[in-house]
Amino acid sequence: MKRRLCRVVFAASAGLCVLALAGGVAVAQQEEDEGIVFEEDPVQDDGQQADPDIEMGEGDPDVEMGEGDPDIEMEGGQPDLEADLAALDESEDSEAAAAQLSAETRVSWQDIVVVVRKPFLKLRRIEVMPITGITMNDNLIQHIQFGGSLNYYLTDVLSVGLEGFAYVKNLRDPFDLVAFQARRLPAVNQYNYSAALNFGYVPVYGKFAVLDDYIIHWEAALSGGVGFTQSEVIPRNPALEPFTNFLITPNVGASMRFFLTKFLTLNVGVRDYIFIDKFEAAGRTEFDGDAAKDQAVSALINNVMFQAGVSFWWPMSFEYTTFR
Repeated sequence: MKRRLCRVVFAASAGLCVLALAGGVAVAQQEEDEGIVFEEDPVQDDGQQADPDIEMGEGDPDVEMGEGDPDIEMEGGQPDLEADLAALDESEDSEAAAAQLSAETRVSWQDIVVVVRKPFLKLRRIEVMPITGITMNDNLIQHIQFGGSLNYYLTDVLSVGLEGFAYVKNLRDPFDLVAFQARRLPAVNQYNYSAALNFGYVPVYGKFAVLDDYIIHWEAALSGGVGFTQSEVIPRNPALEPFTNFLITPNVGASMRFFLTKFLTLNVGVRDYIFIDKFEAAGRTEFDGDAAKDQAVSALINNVMFQAGVSFWWPMSFEYTTFR
């Protein structure tokens, strides 16, 4: 009897344990089903990345799975602020680079003029200049010179050239006044011709406006050289024979040049011809000129001439070889 009762109690206990285990498994399965969330599918059939963290429920027919739907809220994904800022900076840099490239395309060095180029170039050009001049510092005898110069410009500021002149004398009023008042004739010489080899340098270049309508370009030049001059004694007694002197003549000068066209310029300047001349001696009695020359008196002369001329340039045009 006791054995049967024990078997019944044991069977009942086993049945209750089985029922309890079955109930626990069912509850656990239900909770697991409620917590199921579909994870992100890394690759779809068309190569596009699937939308992450979207719950897929059978009872939710209103959710459309569109690739271009920006309004779907993503669960579990956090926005990356640093990545967004970096992308924004890259976009701004790209726009700035594109704007700079566009500006460089529209504007070049040819469109920017900082300093206006010189309107006249002299490099490797020849200057032919007819010149006339007049004495500035002799009150007894005046000379008018006619001649010209030929210059070649090694650079735009350095030149080398030749000049030659013939002279016409003019005795001035003080010459006769001294003869009448002092009862004696002064010793004077006339100049016949001269020539020189000169070197020039242009240190100053400028421009000025005329009546606010025209701009005149000009330059200042310094020059110096050496040559010769022939002078001739004017005898006090016209019956006596004159004699001539061959004089080594250094010269220095300064001038200004005004540019009119690409091949025409106007020039004015002052030049000092320096030499030691020989004059007829006082109380001369020798008729022969050579004998009188041996008795001549020497003196240092500064023959200062004011000169003006017009220059013609060859070639008549030029080309710029440097950037503006």
